Order: sequence, then structure tokens, then C-alpha cells
Amino acid sequence: MIQFIKKLIWQWQYKKAVREAVNLRQLTGRKQFVVNFNGKPKVISKKAIRQLVATHTFRKGVTTADIEQKALFVTK
Repeated sequence: MIQFIKKLIWQWQYKKAVREAVNLRQLTGRKQFVVNFNGKPKVISKKAIRQLVATHTFRKGVTTADIEQKALFVTK
């Protein structure tokens, strides 16, 4: 039962993040990603991901293309 509730909460957070990503895409025109950070879906723009890669927030060798492939949702 606990797993079911956790799954429902995660699905609700994912749907909310997708709506936010679509809205931000319409407002800013930037490509938005929904990525799983610390077990929660987060909305991040491609520009912000480039900055995180440049500051070595991710492990060595990770590129924006890698993150785009593993993203849960990508706006077009």
C-alpha cells in the first residue's frame, strides 16, 4: 500500500513538471527537460543544463546530449 501511494505521488509530481515545462517553453521559447533529480522530477532548461555541465556539476564526460537522452520528458 505504501508503494502504491508513493507511486501516485510521483506520478502527480511528474504530471505537474510536464505542465510546467510546456508552459515555460511557450513563455521563453527555450527547450525544457524534465529530469529525475534526487527522486523527484525537476524542470530544467537546456541553457541551465549547459551551465551545469560547464561547472562540472555532473561527473566527468557527461554531455548535454547524454542528459537529453535520459530525460523523462523533452519539449519540442
